[in-house]
Amino acid sequence: MMQQTDLSMDLKGTNILITGGGGYGVASGICQALSQLGARLIINEPTEEKLDAVMKRYPDAVPAPADISKPEEVKVMFDRLGREVGTIHGLVNNAGIGLSRLAHEASEEEFDHLYRVDIKGVWIMSGYFVRQLLNNKAEGNIVNVSSVHARSTMARYAIYAGAKAAVEGLTRGMAVELGMYGIRVNAIAPGYVHAEQNYALIGTWTNDPHGWIRHYIENEQAIPRAVDPLDCGHVAAFLLSGLSRSVTGQTIYVDNGDTIKLTGAMPA
Repeated sequence: MMQQTDLSMDLKGTNILITGGGGYGVASGICQALSQLGARLIINEPTEEKLDAVMKRYPDAVPAPADISKPEEVKVMFDRLGREVGTIHGLVNNAGIGLSRLAHEASEEEFDHLYRVDIKGVWIMSGYFVRQLLNNKAEGNIVNVSSVHARSTMARYAIYAGAKAAVEGLTRGMAVELGMYGIRVNAIAPGYVHAEQNYALIGTWTNDPHGWIRHYIENEQAIPRAVDPLDCGHVAAFLLSGLSRSVTGQTIYVDNGDTIKLTGAMPA
């Protein structure tokens, strides 16, 4: 019989590890929401240098440098965290990379690199996280960060869309396997969340990135406003909290209604 879960959004007393937590966009919203709700943040990035900026924003956070695509580095990280922090109650698999390239023109190296980070890294991190929960006879939660591209995508994003679809499949499968241990696995799928580095990526398919973003927000979403990073953070926090105790294997799309809209449809 599973223990009764606290039915609140209070995350005080929980240790939550966020991969790629030093970044902007979705990562910043997740860290902000979890911090506001009292969680102790454990922030992962590949190097100490990448952790510097976020540690200034969250001086009480625990830095956890490791390349999530390398099992040997992840093992060292979890061993150290086990000694210094104790049980890790929540994992947010946020780290990932993008690729704007036609599938038939992408190189094998580009394909392998994206899948090594975006899906293999999620699997590696989740495995170590689950094993430390089982060893400590503890319950916990995984929140994977997918994307609207897992459901509906666009040209140049086939490889990325495939990786995010794999993330959602892994989410469902692990939820089935781990429910008996009181471990829930869910995902969030953000729509367009602005970050300054997006301009360069969008510039690979349009000469007017600012105009493209404006058109997307005003015409492609059911709700014509930008998705704030904190919107994603609040949904991740819900899935990590006791309020979602009966929710597992699900993907919640935080996209202002992008993926539900029939693009180009004329009003009746």
